[in-house]
Amino acid sequence: MTEMTTRVSSTAGPDSDNKRHVSEVRRVTLVGLVINLALSALKFAAGILGNSQAVVADAVHSLSDTVSDVAILVGVKFWSKPPDECHPHGHRRIEFLVTIFIGLLLAAVALGLSYNAIATLHQAQARPPKTIAFLAAVLSIFIKEILYRWTISKGREIKSTALIANAWHHRSDGLSSIPAAVAVAGAALVPGLTFLDHLGAIVVSMFILQAAWKIVRPSLEQLVDRGAPEEIRCGIEQLAFATPGVQEVHAIRTRHIGSGLEVDLHILVDPALSVEEGHQISEEVKRRLIEYVSDVVDVVVHLEPYEEDGKLEPN
Repeated sequence: MTEMTTRVSSTAGPDSDNKRHVSEVRRVTLVGLVINLALSALKFAAGILGNSQAVVADAVHSLSDTVSDVAILVGVKFWSKPPDECHPHGHRRIEFLVTIFIGLLLAAVALGLSYNAIATLHQAQARPPKTIAFLAAVLSIFIKEILYRWTISKGREIKSTALIANAWHHRSDGLSSIPAAVAVAGAALVPGLTFLDHLGAIVVSMFILQAAWKIVRPSLEQLVDRGAPEEIRCGIEQLAFATPGVQEVHAIRTRHIGSGLEVDLHILVDPALSVEEGHQISEEVKRRLIEYVSDVVDVVVHLEPYEEDGKLEPN
């Protein structure tokens, strides 16, 4: 029996799953956009009226969230398109690009805020921050944490890296409000410590930079075709080998396509089997992998003859 290659993809309602994915991404992102705009306006006003550089910096961070929201709303129109002749694997990697854009945007915001805070660190503020700035920062902490939890749960539910990245953007905004609130409170209680407001803005920037790295790194790894973790590859091998008729499994390769996983592997079967019997075995391997291995959406099986003295080299 010569080597034979067959292919299958998940067909369990792809159109309906894609529509649900797009609908959820848009709904969650629109809610976040409205909340971010409202919080940005509130913190800008509170920061200016309350004489707090840290809260103004926090408002800029919230405003950057709206840019990432818009990026997702625009990007989902492209990454949700079905496969075509020029893009046989679909367009889902566009989601990685949007995710990286969000991370780089966060990093740029952080560097800008930290530069401004360091440049003005030696400048004493004429007036200490007011209570309104502190209250705005505290309110932001609670609202953004709620938004983070809701967004990341939806992102994990529909396996959207862009939504998960945006959720971390929300949390970084909420976390950045903590040092802002502490700095405002310290500077307000002890007027001689107004420099704390500048330090608060710097600490805010460090939080944002850390969040940016967490967002960008996984998407970069997937764009350069990093395979699935070792435990998933082992699970694929064990499941394929347990299929009746499979004598050996080797040359397993995986790569991410959006939130899904493509699998390519070689199986060895009895060379005395007919082509139809070998094909049935390969179909069963594919069915098992798509049904039982999380995120697998496409499988390519290379069928080879098995010899007792050793397997044949793949073509």
